[in-house]
Amino acid sequence: MSRIGRLPIPVPSGVDIKVDGQDVTVKGPKGELKHKVARPIEVVQEDGQIKVGRPSDEGPIRALHGLTRTLIHNMVIGVTEGYSKTLEIVGVGYRVQAKGSNLEFSLGFSHPITVEPPAGITFRVERPTQFVVEGIDKQKVGEVAANIRKLRKPDPYKGKGVRYQGEQIRRKVGKAGK
Repeated sequence: MSRIGRLPIPVPSGVDIKVDGQDVTVKGPKGELKHKVARPIEVVQEDGQIKVGRPSDEGPIRALHGLTRTLIHNMVIGVTEGYSKTLEIVGVGYRVQAKGSNLEFSLGFSHPITVEPPAGITFRVERPTQFVVEGIDKQKVGEVAANIRKLRKPDPYKGKGVRYQGEQIRRKVGKAGK
């Protein structure tokens, strides 16, 4: 069996999980998330834990087993603690500021760039060069952070741009470094 898939998912107090056939709904203090489980995988709730099972040991089914367990576990963490990604802006004149719930970036273009948060995502500006993307859905938080990073990717020559906090940029030498 899958080492990840066979681990039971503990359900903390304050979290309500409903398993209705292939639909799993997780409600917690921060919100509600839903997931439709792929067909051969079975999800069972028993004595304060969620267990994910599979009918056979075929390759694709084994892969779905571990994936399903991880997705449900991420939903439980999301509705209790939530997820966040911190991004930094590096560069002279590059900055971000909050305009209501939106973010307005100055990234060296001729115009400012405004980013609106999708449903379930909030932005928090900590400094003019640092902001946080927060939400309960791990996949959505990562996707929004990646799309913001795409506005001005870190330059390999000077290191300027939007990057994740703690991200190491491999620097190139340039023309003069022969």
